[in-house]
Amino acid sequence: MSVVTRFAPSPTGMLHIGGARTALFNYLFARRHGGRFLLRIEDTDRERSTQAATDAILDAMQWLGLTPDEPPVMQSAQVARHAAVAHEMIARGTAFKCYVSAEELQARRDLGEEKRLAAREEGLPEAARDALLAEASQLLAPFRSPYRDGAPAPSPEAPFTVRLRAPESGPRTVEDGVQGSVTIDASEIDDLVMLRADGTPTYMLAVVVDDHDMGVTHVIRGDDHLRNTFRQVPIYEAMGWDVPKFSHVPMIHGNDGAKLSKRHGALSTTAYRDMGYLPEAMKAYLLRLGWSHGDQEIFTDEEAITVFDVSGINKAPARLDLDKLATVNAHFIRLADDGRLFDLICPFLSAKAPLSDSEQDRIRAALPHMKDRGSTLIELAAAFDFLRVKRPLEMNKNARKALSDEGKLRLKGLYDELQRMSQWSGASISETIKSYCAATGLSMGQIGPPLRAALTGGLPAPDLAPVMEWLGREETLARIDDQLAS
Repeated sequence: MSVVTRFAPSPTGMLHIGGARTALFNYLFARRHGGRFLLRIEDTDRERSTQAATDAILDAMQWLGLTPDEPPVMQSAQVARHAAVAHEMIARGTAFKCYVSAEELQARRDLGEEKRLAAREEGLPEAARDALLAEASQLLAPFRSPYRDGAPAPSPEAPFTVRLRAPESGPRTVEDGVQGSVTIDASEIDDLVMLRADGTPTYMLAVVVDDHDMGVTHVIRGDDHLRNTFRQVPIYEAMGWDVPKFSHVPMIHGNDGAKLSKRHGALSTTAYRDMGYLPEAMKAYLLRLGWSHGDQEIFTDEEAITVFDVSGINKAPARLDLDKLATVNAHFIRLADDGRLFDLICPFLSAKAPLSDSEQDRIRAALPHMKDRGSTLIELAAAFDFLRVKRPLEMNKNARKALSDEGKLRLKGLYDELQRMSQWSGASISETIKSYCAATGLSMGQIGPPLRAALTGGLPAPDLAPVMEWLGREETLARIDDQLAS
């Protein structure tokens, strides 16, 4: 059997990080087994579905590198097929026309709630309370239509829905790849609506038909759909179709164990791109959010494809930990190709001010040595501020203190030595500073602070010799001269 998985988001909003993790699990499972990974946009809710949301989903998937093996399927384009299946089920006797109106169903629910509330009244005899609770339970139980056994229509023109003829009774079991063996009684399954009174298909029908037609063999999705599985499997059975293998993944919670919300951090997948996270870091972090394989903490795509299986997914909800995500992101920043990393930080650098050619040259030269200066692209971009600051540099409090009259006097002697250098490199600069210290009896602790202050204004920066190499001879001497002249 060739494995086929799918990710099927609804375009009613952003791609949530929980959805991104589900997409990743489906992608990895298909790749692990040499199968196909498909994408379906479930846009049958025409009132809430938007093109903007569809575009955002596709953008997020592309950013993460979760490319489907075929063009995305739009569920709304399959409505005729969905309706045809419902009518075929009527012909098979596994579905029926139901003439119970939405108003009648609501009245049934309202009456059930009334009886349940009435049973709470004080002083009610136990027998009367039991009777009310029994009536309430019957009215609020999964709906079994009076038309399921072929009762005639109330009139030839009466509107109708098409409902599944749910299994009569007995245990219903789903062998789930994550949750294990899950069993309910058939009485808990309603005669669910598959076609509305206007002839449009419901989600329950559409998802089954589409999964069958797309050849999906494994459904990996959130455990909020576990209950739906018991309602969907009878549709497969009614059509004589193979039932896919199901795996229901627990939700992602906040670090406090509560349901994930905006107060725990960004929910949108692409928001993390805007916050300076790398796609490979996001995938590596989401992979370990509820899945494990031995003691390994960080996986590349290639490593994950080799070992991923649903058996490694935990049953308990995972907790979002932004500190851990930052650590993973820092790891992948250090591994990133220099050219690619420069292109990625450019938008964050340019957001402050346009990049000049000289600034680009300096940053390109410094980047291979400064990858450990940030856990996000935003932090890394900020680490280059000392190379971009405009002359004359504005000194912070500590820098002004370092550039005392005594500090400037020491700096003037080094400045003269630097002017005489014939070769401008980190090694030769370091040697010149050492020689000056030796000749004057100064320590690096005496010459370093005023030199650093003059070059950076007090901004964070690495060792001085490479800083001076990246700035270049002209800029280095000019920055020092500005402070000596002030």
